[in-house]
Amino acid sequence: MKNPIIIFIVVLILALVGFGAYSLSQKSVSQQDSMMKDGSQDSMTKEEISSQDEDVMIRGKDSSRYVEYSKAVLDGTVSTRRVLYFYANWCPTCRPADASFKQNASKIPEDVTLIRVNYNDTDTDQEEKDLAKKYEITYQHTFVQIDSFGKEIVKWNGGQIDELLTNIK
Repeated sequence: MKNPIIIFIVVLILALVGFGAYSLSQKSVSQQDSMMKDGSQDSMTKEEISSQDEDVMIRGKDSSRYVEYSKAVLDGTVSTRRVLYFYANWCPTCRPADASFKQNASKIPEDVTLIRVNYNDTDTDQEEKDLAKKYEITYQHTFVQIDSFGKEIVKWNGGQIDELLTNIK
C-alpha cells in the first residue's frame, strides 16, 4: 500500500513541476512577443533602410569599391569603370569570391566600382533579372564590365580579385 501512495506523490510533484516550467516558459515567450511588437514601431521600413544604404554606398564609393546593386548605385557610379558581378547566394564559387572582394576592396582601382548583382537566387529582384537578360547572363559568377551608357565592354566567367584585376579594361 505504501508503494502506490509514493508513486502518486512522485507523479503529483512531477506534474506540478512540469506545469510550473510550462507556465514560466509561456510567460517568457509572451514577454518576448510583447517586446518585438513594441520594437517594431521604432524599426525602419525596408525602403528607408534601402535608401540609407544607397546613400552610404554612393558617398562611400572611395572606401568601398565593392557594393551591392541598386538602380541608385548603378546610376551614381557612371563616372567610374563599372563591373557587374552576377552572384548567387547558393553558389559554392560565388561565396569565396564575395569574401575575396570584401577583404581586398582596397586592391580594386579607385576608378572601378564592382557591383554585386543577385542572380537566380532568393534575393534576386526584377531589376536584377532584367540586367541579367540585358547582358545575356546564363549562369552565376559572370562578370560584365560596362561603359557609362551601359554598353558591354568585356564579359568573363569566374575568378576572384586577381582575375578581376586582370580582366578590367
